Amino acid sequence: MHNINPIFFSIGPISIRYYGLVYFIGFICLYLLLRFLVKDNKIKNFDSDKLDVFMIYMVLGVIIGARLFEFTFYIPKVFFSDPLEFFRVWHGGMSYHGGLAGALIGGWFYTRKYKIKYYALGDIVILPALFFLAIGRLANYINGEIWGTITNSSFCVNYSQSQYIANPPEGCRYPYQIFASIKNFVVFGFTYYLSKLKLKPGLVMWWGILSYNALRFFVDFTRAQKLIIFNLGMGQLLSLFFSALSIYFIIKINKRHNSSKK
Repeated sequence: MHNINPIFFSIGPISIRYYGLVYFIGFICLYLLLRFLVKDNKIKNFDSDKLDVFMIYMVLGVIIGARLFEFTFYIPKVFFSDPLEFFRVWHGGMSYHGGLAGALIGGWFYTRKYKIKYYALGDIVILPALFFLAIGRLANYINGEIWGTITNSSFCVNYSQSQYIANPPEGCRYPYQIFASIKNFVVFGFTYYLSKLKLKPGLVMWWGILSYNALRFFVDFTRAQKLIIFNLGMGQLLSLFFSALSIYFIIKINKRHNSSKK
């Protein structure tokens, strides 16, 4: 039986939920990691002032991208019925794929403006991002959101009597959030291993994105979701797109590396 209070603490009318807390801590840890690398001059042309600007690009890119994808692909009707809901981020609704797109695009604009190598940052940022995505799915479980499909399995989770969920689902369901979290920790471990192999710039980032999305495609078969086409949900379709995009750039980087050897 799931009956966990999703609110970490409240200050007056403002409530801090576990999922939002994970986002906040994730950005703080990324900032501290990059600040450490700045002190050691690990990234060319990257100093403390540029780090502060980079974090602004990342925060805005992730939040705007995540909200845009959420409203465009998952709840498009809300754009017209209540457009101001887009700005009420405390209500939840953050698409991973939108956050990924926002981070990739925001990082691209930032590195072009400040003449910093795009993949030098990307290969570093991917690791804390994957780690906190794994923690984030655990926060989804605490929040009692993103349910699994109904099952008779002995390790199913029943949300029907939860006092903290506005419209709790019926039936006992797969703990999709736990499955997804385990998957994300596996992807983090795999990507961390790749980061130690001294691969060509960009390969760590794109292999991390590929492994995340490829595995999510399969794990999402245990997720309760609206089926769009071929019995696939929107998250699976977007995972296929980003998997294909990752493969394209992995091939492109390898071709460029091979041609430079000739």
